[in-house]
Formats: sequence, structure tokens, C-alpha cells
Amino acid sequence: MNFNTFLYYGAFAFILTCAAWCMYKISIADWRRRIIPDAYLFPLMIMGLVVTSFFPWSNNIYDAIIGGAFGYVMAAGIGFIFDHVIRRKNPDAIPPIGMGDIKLIFTGGIWLGTGGLAWALALACIGGAIWGRRTHQHYIPFAPFFVIAGILSFIINTFLL
Repeated sequence: MNFNTFLYYGAFAFILTCAAWCMYKISIADWRRRIIPDAYLFPLMIMGLVVTSFFPWSNNIYDAIIGGAFGYVMAAGIGFIFDHVIRRKNPDAIPPIGMGDIKLIFTGGIWLGTGGLAWALALACIGGAIWGRRTHQHYIPFAPFFVIAGILSFIINTFLL
């Protein structure tokens, strides 16, 4: 292994380590405080753009941009519809999906592309629904479930397919 290859894979490992730390902090913040801080979300987004730009074997940049845009529009649309329906019945209700969740889905679209985002969303929704059913809670933190599902989708799409 020459030095350039070592540097290439070392940079990839460093970026993945930083991304894992950001995802951990996002998950803990959403679990405890029901908020997804932009201080961890935006660096994760930038790291996703770097990975898709300089390490194209994981995902190409065009699919990343389309996946991010699709994730943002879809999540914002669903959030708007649910918010409108719920607030019509109860004006004091908390919206079911926040802007942090929408930005997290956008970031997931950058990292995973369209196909990986679809799998991650499906797995996250199933996991969150099962957890919510078992614990009988009204609030389900979406970020931890989406992060776990996103990691699984990234590993499967990048290394196994």
C-alpha cells in the first residue's frame, strides 16, 4: 500500500468517525431534549457532500443532491400536512415533525442518495412505530431511529451491494 492510498482511506475513516460522533450527538439531543442542534447537523451535511464528491464509490454527487432535495421536500410536505390536520383539531398541539427532522432527512438524502434514503426512512419509521407501541409514548424521537437506519443503509449500499 502506497502513501496516497493510505492517505485516501485514512481521510475517509476520519470523516466517517467525525460523522459518527455528530450522529451520536444528534441522537442524544433528540432523545433528551426533543431538538436536533444545527451545530452537529450542518457539519454532518458538509461531510456528506465531501464524501459523495471525493469518494464517489459510496454514492455519486448527483444522486446525493437529488436525494437531499427529495428528502427535504417530502418531509416538509408531510410535516405541513400533518401539522395542518392536527392543528385544525387541537390548536395547542405540538407539531409531529420539526424542522430539525426535516433537515436530518435532507442530510440523510445527501449521504444515502435516493435509494438509500428510502430504505432508511422505511426502517426508521418501522423501528419508531414499534418502540412507540411498546412504550405507549406520544412523542417518539425520530433522530435515533433514523441514524441507526441510515447507518445500516449506508453500510449495505456502500459495502455489500
